[in-house]
Amino acid sequence: MPSVLVIGYDPQAIPGADAAALRMVFEKEMNRFAEHGIDALMALVVFDETAEEAITAALNTRPWDVVVVGGGIRKTEALLPLFERIVNLIRLHAPQAAIAFNTHADDSVDAALRLL
Repeated sequence: MPSVLVIGYDPQAIPGADAAALRMVFEKEMNRFAEHGIDALMALVVFDETAEEAITAALNTRPWDVVVVGGGIRKTEALLPLFERIVNLIRLHAPQAAIAFNTHADDSVDAALRLL
């Protein structure tokens, strides 16, 4: 069974975001992974001193076939240092994994499928 880790920005940390609605979208996307026979885990992080440890722990959970980095992290200029750190942590802790990028919270499956 293929394995996919999705790294996204925690909606609780986004000012003005409807965190509950976004979490429902995330849950729906996790169900889509299961429907495709993909073992998936989502790691939500914030840009603070806990981010690196949380990402490293998720990357070391198991060998990943694909790691999807969310658009919320990549598209926000202020999060560029976090994005760079994530890519380098993937290279270090999951060098066998392909790296994919989604555009929205509801197309992570599509992003992963491009590389599986």
